[in-house]
Amino acid sequence: MTDANTLSLDGVRVPRFLYETAWKEDATQRLTALALQNGFRGIDTANQRKHYHEAAVGDAVKTAIASGFVKRDDLFLQTKFTSRGGQDHRLPYDPSAPVADQVAQSFASSLKHFGAEVIDSYVLHGPTTRTGLAAADREAWRAMEVIHASGRTKLLGISNVTLEQLELLCASASVKPRFVQNRCYAARGWDRAIRSFCTANDITYQGFSLLTGNRDALARPELLRIAKHHDRTVEQIVFRFALDVGMMILTGTTSAKHMRADLDVFGFQLELDEVALIERLLTA
Repeated sequence: MTDANTLSLDGVRVPRFLYETAWKEDATQRLTALALQNGFRGIDTANQRKHYHEAAVGDAVKTAIASGFVKRDDLFLQTKFTSRGGQDHRLPYDPSAPVADQVAQSFASSLKHFGAEVIDSYVLHGPTTRTGLAAADREAWRAMEVIHASGRTKLLGISNVTLEQLELLCASASVKPRFVQNRCYAARGWDRAIRSFCTANDITYQGFSLLTGNRDALARPELLRIAKHHDRTVEQIVFRFALDVGMMILTGTTSAKHMRADLDVFGFQLELDEVALIERLLTA
């Protein structure tokens, strides 16, 4: 059963707001626990120690489940396979192994971190090249499809991807991505071309850096007027806009107050002309 806060994808209940755990370092476990305490039920991470601390995320999740605060079935857990070029020396796999084995080793490590048998969503953490898809990218995706076929992950996705790369992946994949996770800039039309492709191909767009990547947009008087009209913050207006155009949202706030304010965006809606105005903000 779903409500305005969730989507149902292939029988999986997916929260429309995920807590993003990148760049939290030693505070990762505490902040993940804080997010759960303040109502988040979707967690996004990656098995990439360079920018994430997945083991600490897993510790927070395991503690919350063991204490009875949440049930595993209430949580949506999403993590990523990161290729060698995106890692530092702290690797979750043997770098000399074939790519398919690296994927399998990284996924097994993620399962161990979460103490889980299933990861709800497994995401390829971006292609290895700026244009096109390399053989290694296709090999990684095929290995992810094997994991999907085993039932150990329910949904697959890709992040940090261009429209060309997404089109190539969808044309060749046996299991199509259910998610695209991209940094989303107002100055680039909020990634409109990729969002349009996602809509046409039954892919859910996950937007990140909606606040930190859009400081100029947040300062625009148009947004300030809309925020005043709804008696909300500018940040809440941006998140409500993202929901209204069909995005899932990632937020990495470290403030309990802001966590509660973020989730409170389900309590109001924007007017159609307001959505249209924000869509063309900085691009008109």
